[in-house]
Amino acid sequence: MYNITWNIRFKTDGKGYSLQTVDSIDIECSVDNLSDTAIITLPEAFMNQVFNIGNEVKRGSEVIIKAGYDDDLKTEFVGFVQDVVNNDNSLKIKCEDALFLFRKSVKDIQLKPTSLSKIGQLLIDQIDKSYKLVCDYDITYEKFVIHQATGYDVLKKLAEETKANIYFNTEKKELHIHPPYLEKGGDVVYSMQRNIENSSLEFKKAIDRKVEITVEKTNLSGKIEKYTTGTTGGDKITLKVGSVSTADLKKIANAELIRRSADMYEGSIDTWAIPFVQPTYSAKIKDEDYPEKDGKYYVVAVTTAINESGFKRTLKLGVKLSV
Repeated sequence: MYNITWNIRFKTDGKGYSLQTVDSIDIECSVDNLSDTAIITLPEAFMNQVFNIGNEVKRGSEVIIKAGYDDDLKTEFVGFVQDVVNNDNSLKIKCEDALFLFRKSVKDIQLKPTSLSKIGQLLIDQIDKSYKLVCDYDITYEKFVIHQATGYDVLKKLAEETKANIYFNTEKKELHIHPPYLEKGGDVVYSMQRNIENSSLEFKKAIDRKVEITVEKTNLSGKIEKYTTGTTGGDKITLKVGSVSTADLKKIANAELIRRSADMYEGSIDTWAIPFVQPTYSAKIKDEDYPEKDGKYYVVAVTTAINESGFKRTLKLGVKLSV
């Protein structure tokens, strides 16, 4: 029988503080979201004493959540406190990863020409130079304008226009920008008959998911340029982007085509704390009843829930990477 153990530490103004009890820990991580989030729920009172954490835990406090079985702990979340809320006889500590820091305003500027890596580095230079940029997606812009925006606003626009996977590794102080589904974090193995508690997966074949992707931009001369890929006669999807370079319209279109039409699973699986898994991992799925569905799939999102009912992870899977 495994015992669930955890360690939650905060740092405020250089001083450390550890929680002695929790009701639940809920963590959401996804390559489709700019930030990972965590909610730590505490009872309003512990051993007949009302919790008073106002001096030790407040907005901007650093937080590290570690959890596991029998003191074999893994780092589940690193970030900052967004808010502490009284709610339904409980205290909720809402946390966000390093995107919390990048919600600051940045200077108005027109960059001409520029690239994803240059824009990402510009944000780091203005907001927190201790962070490192990790970027291997070479999308370029003929012109990119930042006006009355925060670092978050800029990253959101880049993700929407280029379909890049943009996320932070707060523990290592890194801002990541990658093509979708190419960044590999690790490997895990799951069996439908052994270590998957519940499954709502539905296998979708590429041959049955016909789409036609058009990426459209207005160039510096005011003329519309577009690139189309996919299957003629399929569902038509048009993406309007900023003034990215003409050559990069193809990269964005192909990235969106993979996202929408590759062999993939739709739905999720419920598993336990072991094996440890995060978005960007490759999950090998084995099914003794339907071996034709066996293969490696990209882990898009992981929701982790720790409470009196146990330690559960819910995985959202994406494209099929290999057999």
